[in-house]
Amino acid sequence: MKIGILFDLDGTLLDTLEDLLDATNYALGAHGYPAVTLERLRRAVGNGAENQIRRCLPEDAPPEAADGVLRTYRPYYTDHCRIKTRPYPGIREALAVLGRTYPLAIVSNKPDGAVKALCAEEFPGIYALGEVPGCPRKPAGDMVLRAMEAIGVERCVYVGDSEVDVATAKNAQCPCLSVLWGFRDRATLEQAGAARFCRRPEQLPRQLDSMAQCLRKEQSHG
Repeated sequence: MKIGILFDLDGTLLDTLEDLLDATNYALGAHGYPAVTLERLRRAVGNGAENQIRRCLPEDAPPEAADGVLRTYRPYYTDHCRIKTRPYPGIREALAVLGRTYPLAIVSNKPDGAVKALCAEEFPGIYALGEVPGCPRKPAGDMVLRAMEAIGVERCVYVGDSEVDVATAKNAQCPCLSVLWGFRDRATLEQAGAARFCRRPEQLPRQLDSMAQCLRKEQSHG
């Protein structure tokens, strides 16, 4: 049985908050809405650009406001998504170790153009999939299943930092490892049903090896 490791992007591999904040506030300001703080944005990200923008608009904004702000946000963010964004310390090294043993992929609810641009620069050679028409975004399991097919694996372990990722893994019927350096705290993740946690990127290879071994044992006993 061929096992892959799939990763969320924002908050898991890349610290993207500053670029997300700048793009969000640019788009809000272009439509006459006030800027948001980093902490408010932190709570808003994780479930696609549309939900992110809706959560950042004032409560009294009309329902159609999000559409206009989003049309400004998407191209601006795609063009400015690599200014302050950086991999978390130790991530590149962990991926290099894992890539010797496992096929790897990245799945994100960010627009596909931004995902591919970021990953081509930061993680070249790793298959990356963002939000595209015809493929329901996370927490649906469709993106995970599409990525698994693309990298040729039958099972996978999914790695993410949010409650959306916990639900995504459940919907895709794969085990989830929740990282604690991202956009959500442990209490939020536990409330969402997370059971396995990673504190530091350098611990990823060992913990993911262990989870992959459990998958192999399940298969052999099945």
